[in-house]
Amino acid sequence: MSSATRKIVMSFAATSGAAALFLLPHVVYAVPPHVVAPTMWWVWMLLLFVFSFVLGIFSVLAGVGGGVLFVPIVSSFFPFHLDFIRGAGLLVALSGALSAGAPLMRKGLADLKLGLPMALVGSISSIAGALAGLAMPAQLVQLLLGVAIMGIAVLMMKSRLYGKPDIQEPDALSKMLQISGCYYEESSKSELPWQIHNTPIGLFLFMIIGFIGGMFGMGAGWANVPVFNMLMGVPLKVAVATSGLVLSINGAAAAWVYIFKGAVIPLIAVPAIGGIMLGSKIGALLLTKVNIRSVRMIVITMLVVAGLRSLLKGFGI
Repeated sequence: MSSATRKIVMSFAATSGAAALFLLPHVVYAVPPHVVAPTMWWVWMLLLFVFSFVLGIFSVLAGVGGGVLFVPIVSSFFPFHLDFIRGAGLLVALSGALSAGAPLMRKGLADLKLGLPMALVGSISSIAGALAGLAMPAQLVQLLLGVAIMGIAVLMMKSRLYGKPDIQEPDALSKMLQISGCYYEESSKSELPWQIHNTPIGLFLFMIIGFIGGMFGMGAGWANVPVFNMLMGVPLKVAVATSGLVLSINGAAAAWVYIFKGAVIPLIAVPAIGGIMLGSKIGALLLTKVNIRSVRMIVITMLVVAGLRSLLKGFGI
């Protein structure tokens, strides 16, 4: 397939997807109740599986976690209560982080000394965020979710691709915690040392990220990696791997709050997790064959559409 044909297909897919997001709820609700009532539950479950499968593909290709796409889009276009969607979203993000955690630990990329302090403050704040989110009215959380998603979309539009960090002298806190290490770089066949700086600022930001993730049921890979890589000077591979470690601890802490409050329903969580994980495997296979910039723009468009929809629902429109 030529590059021009590929661009046309990607543009058509993005346009069709956006149109489907807007029209699907109205098409379903337009069907007479006596026709859809007997099969409505399994129809929505099937649609959720298919939709999660597509999100899994795009989340891998765009380099963002599935939770950050799952919660705003599903809450905007599916007739489920926001609390159940947030509970499922946490499990979606958690399942992805756990599936990738063991191989990365074995390769020595995920660093415990780096991840555990960030996960400690993040898990405490994620529990606080989950409790705060469940205590708020759903309409207010929907409004705040729209604001958060629009902010994430703006950050993705303005951010550059992560690169080689600026290596500086370690600060006093990182020296006290002995946060440093080395990892094996396969491209150069050598051990590369690393150290961090701006540790107090990083801890503060991970506390905020954990609170946001717990409140909205979203993964935090979109924020963890740039804080590690661009602020604290962690190499990109170590930052990505350790981000999954932090996310698994924070997500597990917040998920227990949603489970305890009865906000996790298997009929929503199971097809969502199955679709996301299957789509992620397909996305990993397609990663070297697609234009990443085009996929990134499609994901940003999806976030903007979902954010606007969340804002409208938050205002009762």
